[in-house]
Amino acid sequence: MSKTLLTLSLFSVLFFFGKQNVNTQNSELQKHHKTLKQPPYLKAGDTVAIVAPSGILKNKAGEIDQAKKLLKSWGLFPVVGKHVFSQGNHFAGTDDERCEDFQKMLDDPKIKAIWCARGGYGSVRILDKLNWQKFKKKPKWVIGYSDITAIHNQIHNKGVESLHAMMCVSLTKDLSDIETTISTFKNTVFGQPLKYTLTGSTYNRTGHSEGQLVGGNLTMLHTMLGSKSSMDTNGKILFIEEIGEYKYHIDRMLQSMKRAGYFDNCNGVIVGDMTRLRKNTTLWGTSIEQLILDALSEYNFPIAFNMPAGHEKDNRALILGRIVELTVEKNKTTLDFSD
Repeated sequence: MSKTLLTLSLFSVLFFFGKQNVNTQNSELQKHHKTLKQPPYLKAGDTVAIVAPSGILKNKAGEIDQAKKLLKSWGLFPVVGKHVFSQGNHFAGTDDERCEDFQKMLDDPKIKAIWCARGGYGSVRILDKLNWQKFKKKPKWVIGYSDITAIHNQIHNKGVESLHAMMCVSLTKDLSDIETTISTFKNTVFGQPLKYTLTGSTYNRTGHSEGQLVGGNLTMLHTMLGSKSSMDTNGKILFIEEIGEYKYHIDRMLQSMKRAGYFDNCNGVIVGDMTRLRKNTTLWGTSIEQLILDALSEYNFPIAFNMPAGHEKDNRALILGRIVELTVEKNKTTLDFSD
C-alpha cells in the first residue's frame, strides 16, 4: 500500500472514531440536559433556610419577620443565616461571611430549601468559593431571582433544578397585592402541577417547542458569558427578564450573547417583565418587544412575551432546569411543566 493510501486510510479511521466520540459526547450532553435532579418537594415539618448571598439588608428586618411568619403558616420551620443582617459595604456581609452562610445551608441535611432574602448584586463573588459536593448528592431547592440567576446557572451546570421565584423582600404589608406571586411559589415548592396560560401578544413569534427551561436576569446571563458558569442553551428554552436598563444596553447584551452563539441551538425564548426601562437622550425608536424580535430575527424558534415573572408584583414561580412544553400563538401562550 502506498504512503498516500495508508495516510488516507488512517485519516478515515481517526475521523470515524472521532465522529463516533463526538456523537457519544453529544448524546451524553442531551441526556444530561434531560435528567437534571429534582430536589424533593417540601412537606409540613421541613426546615427552610433564609440567606442573603447578595445585597445588603438594611432596614429589612420587618420583611424577614414576614418571611418567617409565612413559612410557619405553611407548616415549615424557618432558619435565618448568621450573617443575613451583616453589612459589608454594598453587600450583606463580606464575601466570606455570605459564603459561610450559604455553604452551611447547602451542607446541612436538615435544610430542605434555601430561600434567598434579596438580590441586588454580589452572588457572583461567592460562586467559586462554594463547594457543591454534598448538595449534588442530596439536592434541595434554591429559591430566588434577579442576581440569584448567577447561582441558578451554577446549580444547573451541576445537574440540579432550582426555583425562580419571589424573595423575602418581595413581601409587602398587604399580601393581597402579591397573592398570585405567593400562591405560585407555595404550590410549586409543595409539588403542585405547574402550567401557565399567558396573555397573547401581537409580537409573539408563533410555534411549538420543548426543552429545559433556563435563564433569569439578562444582565446576569450576560455576565456569565465566557465563564464556567455560563449557561449552555443547546436544545433549551430561555427565559429572560430585566430591570432598570436602557434599551440600547439590552440590545448590546443580546448582540453579545448572539455573537457568542448563545441562541444558535436554542429551542425558544420567553420574555418576562422588562421593568422600569430608562430613557436615553437618544431614543431607541421601537418598543422593547420589537427590539428583541429584531435582535433574534435570524432564528426560527418561538418567542413568547407577557410572562409575568421578574421585578413586578406578579412574579410567578418557574422551575428552572425542568422540561417544559411551550406553545406560542398570537392570542395566547401556554407553558406546561412536565413532572
